[in-house]
Amino acid sequence: MRPAAPYAANPSLSRGRHHHEGDSTERGPRDAFQRDRDRVIHSISFRRLRHKTQVFLSPDGDHFRVRLTHSLEVAQIGRTIARTLGLNEDLTEALCLAHDIGHPPFGHAGEDALKEAMAEAGGFDHNGHTLRVLTTIERPYPRFSGLNLTWETLEGLAKHNGPVRRPGWALAAADADFALELTQWSSLEAQVAAIADDIAYDNHDIDDGLRAGLLTLDQLMAVPLVQASWAAACARFPDVEHARLTGELVRGQIGAMANDLIAETRRRIAEAGVTSPDDVRNAGCALVGFSEAMRTQERDLKRFMYANLYHHPTQLAAAATARQIVSGLFAGYRANPAALPAEWRERLPESEPDRSRHIADFIAGMTDRYAIARYVEVVGPIDVPEGF
Repeated sequence: MRPAAPYAANPSLSRGRHHHEGDSTERGPRDAFQRDRDRVIHSISFRRLRHKTQVFLSPDGDHFRVRLTHSLEVAQIGRTIARTLGLNEDLTEALCLAHDIGHPPFGHAGEDALKEAMAEAGGFDHNGHTLRVLTTIERPYPRFSGLNLTWETLEGLAKHNGPVRRPGWALAAADADFALELTQWSSLEAQVAAIADDIAYDNHDIDDGLRAGLLTLDQLMAVPLVQASWAAACARFPDVEHARLTGELVRGQIGAMANDLIAETRRRIAEAGVTSPDDVRNAGCALVGFSEAMRTQERDLKRFMYANLYHHPTQLAAAATARQIVSGLFAGYRANPAALPAEWRERLPESEPDRSRHIADFIAGMTDRYAIARYVEVVGPIDVPEGF
């Protein structure tokens, strides 16, 4: 492994954990960030991601991505970039693996429904809920709630999309408990994790969209980045049938994006003259990013995907059903708390907004299939589109 760059996060200089744990060397020779990564992987919330929506809601097909496989793919891309830049790979991986833990069932459709249902209780956003899950809801340890992750991991997750000047209630609560310097930029590792997320879903959603028959190669040729990548794939393998070149298209685009990101990030780091993690946080701008040319192409790809995949009529119909399920569950449990499982019913707060937030915590932790089953139990039968 190459020596760490001076601006990389250093586990021996971590700002520590909120709860002091004493000497834990009996559990293996791991540093603080390795332990964070392992705690995420061993958490119940991480395991649930295998049955949570990525693009297709509760897909029947075994080959479609779900939130778990997406998180693993983000971690692979993020770790490769971090290694090349001399950053801390374990912190980067921990951030990549944990970044979607706060997603409710049915992806963004479920999030929209919870946000609306929780309007009078402060709303809901999956990024703030990620912090709530990791600091409060997970309870694997006997003396404190949460996974007790390091400050650097919590900070990176809190500022997943950059500095936060108006945090929602969940993120504000995590910050009040363990100040995360929300108005500053995050570490380079966190910045890498955020764009590794973009690289993964930009490209893997193409693969899933083609597999589902909601996208065609002819449609995709309208996107300059895809057109160039497809031409390169065909030139490398002129004697191979087109049906076998989709993987090469996706791999080529991931490589092009990652290489551009690495080159542009190196340029920005050199220009900024940062020599420590604190310099990175005080730089006043993102140091990890695409070149202007790649950023334009990536935005064009995103616009295409929203128009042709994410807002495809089939997807919109499924999203409407998902919102009905989540909003129906929230209303059902608010009207009849006795329907909650015993462990959640026993801890139900008496007053608002904590009462609604507790119910939202329960719903947000559900997998797609569990949410459907509970809806039938609490509300009644529902017709779901094919693919659920």
